[in-house]
Amino acid sequence: MAINLASKYSDQIAEVFTRSSFIKGKTATTFDLTGVKTLKVYTPITVEEVDYDRDGGLARYGDVSEMQDVVQELTMTQDKAFTLTIDKGNNLDQNLVKNAADMLRLQLNEKSTPTADKYAFSRFVTMAGTLCASEKPTKANIISKIADASQALDDALVPDDNRYLYLTSEMYKLVCTSDEFSGVDVLARQSIAKGVCGEVFGMNVVRVPKSYLPSNVYFLVAHKDAVLMPYKIADAKVHEDPVGVSGALIEGRHYYDAYVLGAKCGGVYALVATGAVSTAPTISNSQITGSGTIRYTLDGTDPRYSDSAKEYVSGTLTPETGKSIRAYAVQTGKYPSVVA
Repeated sequence: MAINLASKYSDQIAEVFTRSSFIKGKTATTFDLTGVKTLKVYTPITVEEVDYDRDGGLARYGDVSEMQDVVQELTMTQDKAFTLTIDKGNNLDQNLVKNAADMLRLQLNEKSTPTADKYAFSRFVTMAGTLCASEKPTKANIISKIADASQALDDALVPDDNRYLYLTSEMYKLVCTSDEFSGVDVLARQSIAKGVCGEVFGMNVVRVPKSYLPSNVYFLVAHKDAVLMPYKIADAKVHEDPVGVSGALIEGRHYYDAYVLGAKCGGVYALVATGAVSTAPTISNSQITGSGTIRYTLDGTDPRYSDSAKEYVSGTLTPETGKSIRAYAVQTGKYPSVVA
């Protein structure tokens, strides 16, 4: 006999995941991937304004062109599963269904949630709109480096609210002991020192374990609307006395993924170690030179997110009329380069 826990305990499962995740609740909910595996996000491309021509006849407003789109394809790739048993000899005095639910929560807390968070942080850094290389911050300059991140988001016209600054405990300590810390707003300084969700330059501080952020990353800033983390528990059930088991067999499967939305990539900024970012390729005479894997577009769209991006091998490229060749490189063991 199988008892389906996906619906019976869905509220409790969602609550556990939300409480234990550092990312859940801090990502966009605009796009719902529940029930689908692939989603294409279309971002309309606006045009530059021109001077109104009073004698221009039907072209007074300029030349008419059809509005184009940048297409970003999002495909869920993380399809995970687990299985556990509850032997009757070890659980004679407990209700099997209740115990199974407890074990399911434990699995989520200790394995599923941390694994998903670490994966999401890795994806957010790799797909960040801005990857800034730096020597390791010190207490003398950590505030200035965070200010640089805030300025980058300002320059990208990212809204002030729902900005999250993800800091390791090491970087968090530098903030609290920083020579510049006295210049931070008093209330924010007090809340940060207490470990509460304080603010630095209007960004909500989220302290995460060092193991959660990928290697060579000092901190990450992400606006809620710029990142997605669709997560779904597809199946969770208990089999009582299946063949080969005296007791209960628990099985679970869930899938998820994490993305940075190309149209809002200016809302994601990562400070990484010097030398951890790939060298940008060079474009000359419609040819691309560089090391590592190089991806490019001919329609002027950002090759890091565009559905039209292709891998460059060799040869002369011809961009679309009025557009530029754009390319970036990824070298082994390094984060993507800036776009050339």
